[in-house]
Amino acid sequence: MKKTVLTYGIIGGIIVSAMMFITLGGGEHDWDNGMWIGYTTMVIGLSTIFFAVKTYRDKHLGGVIKFGKAFLMGLYITLIASTMYVASWMVLSSMSEQDIMQQYYDHTKAQLESSDKPAAEVEAELKEMQEFQEVYKNPAVKVGFTYMEILPVGLLISLLCAAILQRKSRAPAM
Repeated sequence: MKKTVLTYGIIGGIIVSAMMFITLGGGEHDWDNGMWIGYTTMVIGLSTIFFAVKTYRDKHLGGVIKFGKAFLMGLYITLIASTMYVASWMVLSSMSEQDIMQQYYDHTKAQLESSDKPAAEVEAELKEMQEFQEVYKNPAVKVGFTYMEILPVGLLISLLCAAILQRKSRAPAM
């Protein structure tokens, strides 16, 4: 199981990390669609969970796997891919000459100022964003928030794959 988990976890981590560097590393950001691109990439990268569990079930367990074991495999793969994702973000955000958080703030500020929201509400949101920017400078906070982006996606995919792929016993041949 270790080899399967490591292999598919690393593949998933490479997918999410590579896409992060492709979409954010060049300096041009699609702020309006970035969230969709990011989470779609996470789903694609973490779909390795499905293939890992299915492969392990069919090749090593004779076609039988319990929900718990399948979920645990998914969880391990999620942790490997998530750690690679977080490490990639830490490298990208520290090595990049661009201040991605400031660029995001500027983009959001422009959107809020052109919206129909009352000025007091816009100011409150901008103040909250500025406070978050200060807190986010702490590496431990940055790591925590980055894990919070990808871990829930992996947990959900792990649950779905475990539910879909669980098989308590082989069906008798007819």
